[in-house]
Amino acid sequence: MFSFLKPAPDAPRLPADRVDPGYRRLRWQVFAGIFIGYAAYYLVRKNFALAMPDILREHPQYDKADLGAAMTGLSIAYGASKFLMGSVSDKSNPRWFMPLGLLLSCAVLLVFGFVKAIYTSLFLMIALQTLNGWFSGMGWPPCGKTMVHWWSTKERGRVVAFWNVAHNVGGGTVAGLAFLGVTLFGDWGAKFYFNAFVAAAIAIGIWFLLRDTPQSCGLPPVEEYKNDYPEKYSAAHERVLTFREIFFQHVLPNKFLWAIAFANAFAYFVRYGVVDWIPTYLQITKGFSFKDSSLSWALFEYSAIPGTILCGWMSDKVFKGRRAPATIVFMAATLVAVVIYGLNTKGPLWIDQAALIAIGFFVYGPIMIIGLHALDLVPKKAAGTAAGFTGFFGYVFGSSLAGWGVGKIAVLWGWSGVFATMVACCVLTILFSALTLGHKAESNSKTV
Repeated sequence: MFSFLKPAPDAPRLPADRVDPGYRRLRWQVFAGIFIGYAAYYLVRKNFALAMPDILREHPQYDKADLGAAMTGLSIAYGASKFLMGSVSDKSNPRWFMPLGLLLSCAVLLVFGFVKAIYTSLFLMIALQTLNGWFSGMGWPPCGKTMVHWWSTKERGRVVAFWNVAHNVGGGTVAGLAFLGVTLFGDWGAKFYFNAFVAAAIAIGIWFLLRDTPQSCGLPPVEEYKNDYPEKYSAAHERVLTFREIFFQHVLPNKFLWAIAFANAFAYFVRYGVVDWIPTYLQITKGFSFKDSSLSWALFEYSAIPGTILCGWMSDKVFKGRRAPATIVFMAATLVAVVIYGLNTKGPLWIDQAALIAIGFFVYGPIMIIGLHALDLVPKKAAGTAAGFTGFFGYVFGSSLAGWGVGKIAVLWGWSGVFATMVACCVLTILFSALTLGHKAESNSKTV
């Protein structure tokens, strides 16, 4: 039934004089596909957070914890999907797998945008958010799989850092696009359906850009092309692994993978504890407008672009392939920015925005590095599952609690309790990352 999702077969090897031009052209092409495609996933993931002030105004029977539960449903489903669908992605063709998940997320958002009756039922909101989270989980794994097949170990830090900017391009655009939709249609439901239409068009476009492995295009494995081989590399690295081999040989026994998975959970709580609640905190608590909160959201996301690139460069060049030191430095800076944001309870908007710029600049680097570290820790045929494993912890134990958990903490102890919790999570991210200080991404050259 889903045979179209199967990996593409190897094509006949191209002549030697066509290998380099073919690699150069297709690497730009597939990078554009996974970058634009993943940015589009963000256009249809966090729309509920943008609509929460509207829902609270029109349905006063709900409080922040109630609607936070809907965001928690998305996060739990996303984390579970990223892990489980990551293992499916390792055995699938990203050219089909990635657009399919995006189109399914768009379908859910059309329901949110056009069927306002669902807002009378908290159960329906949670169910639809959960469904959207599951489909959204189909975005990261094919990107990770693509990067480890098309770029070698020595290149990967910078490539993953530049690709990771897609999070912020999409995350920063979602609020502006929603604002444009509301302006055009005069309906807050456009925060959902306008974004969905744009993302659906992108899903169709990325199908034309994406490819499976280099071998499926008649090219040699990237290790051979770049003469850059991981430790103990052999022909077995090109074999598609079984689910049992992936889980029980390469993921579950890996102590470093467990450490960064826990670090990811705490880092994600900080990330989503800030960004998911920007509209509600700035509009409901501090009295700013939707336009003000949308700009603040965009500043948070776009400031992450240079920060993420800097963090990837530092992990490659300054720390020589050691990922943990970059995480520790950037999370320490994140902690300082969170404290400033939390202390500005009655202060002007520009201080909030400056703090959000600093948090965005520093917090996304560690999240990117943790994902990259997961790719370093396993063979490339298990990359989607390893990234999904750390993502599972990030969303199920981090982002999910940043939904209902932040709402509940705000109700019980106010926003000061929220910010104190985020400070503690910064510290815990640093501590768990420090457990992996002994690992370094290794690569060797071979004469072939």
